[in-house]
Amino acid sequence: MHDLRWIRENPEEFDRGLERRGLPPCAEQVIALDREWRALETAAQESQAARNRLSREIGAAKSRGEPIEEILRQVEGSKQAEAATAAKAAALRQQIDALLASLPNLPAPEVPDGPDETANKEIRRWGEPPRFNFEPLAHEAIGDKLGLMDFPRAAKLSGSRFVLLKGALARLERAIAHFMLDLHTGEFGYTEIAPPYLVRDEIVFGTGQLPKAAEEMFRTTDETGGLWLIPTAEVPLTNLVAGDLLDEAALPLRFTAWTPCFRSEAGAAGRDTRGMLRQHQFHKVELVSITTPEQSEAEHERMTGCAEEVLKRLGLPYRIMLLSSGDMGFAARKTYDLEVWLPSQNTYREISSCSNCGPFQALRMKARYRPGASKGTQPVHTLNGSGLAVGRTMIAILENFQRGNGTVAIPEALQPYMGGQKAIGDDG
Repeated sequence: MHDLRWIRENPEEFDRGLERRGLPPCAEQVIALDREWRALETAAQESQAARNRLSREIGAAKSRGEPIEEILRQVEGSKQAEAATAAKAAALRQQIDALLASLPNLPAPEVPDGPDETANKEIRRWGEPPRFNFEPLAHEAIGDKLGLMDFPRAAKLSGSRFVLLKGALARLERAIAHFMLDLHTGEFGYTEIAPPYLVRDEIVFGTGQLPKAAEEMFRTTDETGGLWLIPTAEVPLTNLVAGDLLDEAALPLRFTAWTPCFRSEAGAAGRDTRGMLRQHQFHKVELVSITTPEQSEAEHERMTGCAEEVLKRLGLPYRIMLLSSGDMGFAARKTYDLEVWLPSQNTYREISSCSNCGPFQALRMKARYRPGASKGTQPVHTLNGSGLAVGRTMIAILENFQRGNGTVAIPEALQPYMGGQKAIGDDG
């Protein structure tokens, strides 16, 4: 959400930010609606003040023994005028809020301008892609040859874009998640949360998925209207502070969770239809930070570094991309994508996005903090990132650690979580 006062004070900057997002200017329309709303609010207050004055005149007239019928008629007229004005003001405010809710966050100054991923900027790389003396297989072929990755049975149960993992691969998925959680909680100071997987409308609105991304999510149905299956743990974790007034001394807050994520993948027909890259249900370890404006840029770099460390300890080559203004998510003002090397595609693919949302989500959630001894309050800054997507991490391990005999080496960091097993497909 955007701050109306800031838009009034910075209309040109607001429009420039929208233009960088590929959107037409909107400040003049917002300011005009806001001006009309404030005029109606003032008129409603004036009507109430007039009615209060007339009410006092009734008492005075009664004490003097004077007739009060005319004053009563004026009171009734004032009451009706106030109600009509208040209704207009409420409807107009709804219109303003709906307009602002439809507009994405504005990109940070250092974000490269561009319509899509072609304008993304590479920041750095780590690790060297492996060289094979055989033709490397895609992860789904590896899983099939091992007999541990079953798409037909998953389709029998649930349809397309689901997978059934068995044996060592089922354990590997769990091992990857446990390794990530231990790293983020034990070394990086994140507090582990086990959140609900079903959330209310206002919770999904708070992080910016509603109203824009409704078609990309799954919703339950019941007599109360239903709940949303979380598309990412960012949704419940960030909303832990919704409506709160936080002490500055308590910030930053850092949360992590391992959850399933549910996405309808609307509009993704034909994209990554083979294998586990794009599914309706997948697991992810999420990182969320709640902090002050002064700390948020440093926190963004720190969070990205935490996600990078997972890849480093697993020995997976990756690169960091700064996303362009046209490729960022709706709520982000700046995003780094971590892209891991996939030998079967001979390219890097996204495995994590780490985003600084500034005050955008906090304004939607009404999450504030009081700076020091100040009497005033400010919205917090929120950040989120994958630390990492578990399924895509498994994909990268299968492809980068595959061996010519059909087995897959297990990264050393994961072996304690696999009962000491060193490879999948033989005795290790």
